[in-house]
Amino acid sequence: MATNTTTSWTESNHAHLVAEFARLKSQAGMSAGEIREGSEFPDELEAGEALPAIAQLVELFGLSPFERDLLLLCAGVEMDSELAARCSEAHNAGQKPYVTFGLAMAMLPEPHWSAFTPSRPLRRYRLLELSGNAGLTASPVRIDERILHYLAGINLLEPSLEALLNAVALPRLVAEEHLTIAHSLAKIMANYGEYRPAIHLCGDDAVGQEDIAALAARHSGRHTLCVRAEDIPPSTADLERLIMLMEREALLLPAAFIIQCGNGGYTTAARHLVEKLNAPLFLATHEPVRLQRSFVRFDVNKPAPRAQRSLWQKSMGDSAEHNAATVEDLSHHFRLSARMIFNTAQFAISKEEDPRALWDACRSLARAKLEDLAHRIIPHAGWEDLVLPELQMQTLHQLAAQVWQRMKVYETWGFSTKSQRGLGISAPFCGDSGTGKTLAAEVLAHELGLDLYRIDLASVVSKYIGETEKNLKQIFDAADEGGALLLFDEADALFGKRGEVKDSHDRYANIEVGYLLQRMETYQGLAILTTNLKSSLDRAFQRRLRFTVTFPFPDAPQREAIWGKVFPAATPTSGLNVKKLSQLNMAGGNIRNIALNAAFLAANAGSSVEMGHLMTAARMEAHKIERPLSDVEVRGWV
Repeated sequence: MATNTTTSWTESNHAHLVAEFARLKSQAGMSAGEIREGSEFPDELEAGEALPAIAQLVELFGLSPFERDLLLLCAGVEMDSELAARCSEAHNAGQKPYVTFGLAMAMLPEPHWSAFTPSRPLRRYRLLELSGNAGLTASPVRIDERILHYLAGINLLEPSLEALLNAVALPRLVAEEHLTIAHSLAKIMANYGEYRPAIHLCGDDAVGQEDIAALAARHSGRHTLCVRAEDIPPSTADLERLIMLMEREALLLPAAFIIQCGNGGYTTAARHLVEKLNAPLFLATHEPVRLQRSFVRFDVNKPAPRAQRSLWQKSMGDSAEHNAATVEDLSHHFRLSARMIFNTAQFAISKEEDPRALWDACRSLARAKLEDLAHRIIPHAGWEDLVLPELQMQTLHQLAAQVWQRMKVYETWGFSTKSQRGLGISAPFCGDSGTGKTLAAEVLAHELGLDLYRIDLASVVSKYIGETEKNLKQIFDAADEGGALLLFDEADALFGKRGEVKDSHDRYANIEVGYLLQRMETYQGLAILTTNLKSSLDRAFQRRLRFTVTFPFPDAPQREAIWGKVFPAATPTSGLNVKKLSQLNMAGGNIRNIALNAAFLAANAGSSVEMGHLMTAARMEAHKIERPLSDVEVRGWV
């Protein structure tokens, strides 16, 4: 039925346009015999009948009768050969017919000079374009292609904006709190007239912000178009043209716009656009920004774990019940927007509901934001690769258990309602180099199914004031989406003690540590801090760190266990005596280096790994760390 209605309106609009051209030809002095047969003057519209395109333009832009006829005359030159010929004859244009303001003043009734001024709709919104250098009244005037198509009944986005503006589709799934915000915004858009406020959506859910804008705009019958802040042209001339075209599309489509500042930030060009654009406008940013124009602000963040669980259940339908445990884990390990949850759930269903495929799909979503900020380590080590005293192993197992049980304790048992601080898990791993701190972090990442990201301090710490905090904020914000374990290696460089302020450098160093204290308390993921000197960490971190694991130097039985596990099953060995090898008083990291170097020596010699190869590799390692080997340590090796 909708198609028939559209077809009927298209035919009616065409007939009305033909009749309008007949009227203009009559006014141009053409006799009835000269006017093409079938052209009649336009009839009056019946009550309830949809307005033809020209009447819609008059209503949208407030055109006077003279401006209306001028627009039709320029359209007639393009669409009606008889009208084009009469205009060509009027000023001897030969085979290139066109309209001028002078011709329009002489030919059309009720002419007024103000129609030609830049402030009036014809030129302000570029419904008509003036070309040539023959002066205002003698230069050719042509109708804009977008307006010509509109008159013909085709309402499509301005072609020059297609690369800049992206249509935002209505969401398939929305969090309840976001739906409430959308309803509030729809009322605001309906109740305000021309001087409507900008709507500032602030928070970490950029996708959710766009979904809310699309829902609110649809309530007022508008399409939603999104422009990225980094894509907005910086030059003033280009900006002014963009503003004009966006305001025109706001009337024609009609459209509402969302300026998304998620990646590029609130740029100068974005600020200029926000302050000057007179159209239904949403501004989406991560942090609050100051606006000079009137505005209303709403916080739009990714749904909380309980809401995430509901979204997963809705997306997965009947299969959610069969994967209840997976849904619980996903809800607390990841912070995804509703749209991401819906798309990922559909992917999982296509994979025959493989829980592992669903988990890996969610984990991959967070990678893109962290890849440029930290080094990803693919974890392979398991619990069997760790050699530690019983107390340390129990602590690590308890740490992993708390990560798995966060949903139950925080949401089901209500601890998250008491405070949103300290919901993450952070732990310092303290001990000498090579005692297994990084290996333990890899084991935890592998056990929990998380990506391990090692923070490169060289790319984080900056000598410029405020840059270190900015870099850390990017890392924590990206990691907040979940699926990652953050490893701060040599953490005392970042988390060192605050000292007495003697100069500006001390003050700013203390500010950095203070920022880290606050950010670690609000971070809801898993972070591991490794340090050789526990005493060098600021005391204020102790309260915020739920676990502390001290990695001791391995004793002889532990070194024996390390030697027993250090060679892969596929490595050929011959005559190795792990009891004698355990006499070597070195940490696990050094033992792994010795085993690897010995394997290369054996491979080069074309033999299995033997005690002699290990003796040579041990001497190389001792020389590297500037520690002489005693006779007791290598007695009986060869």
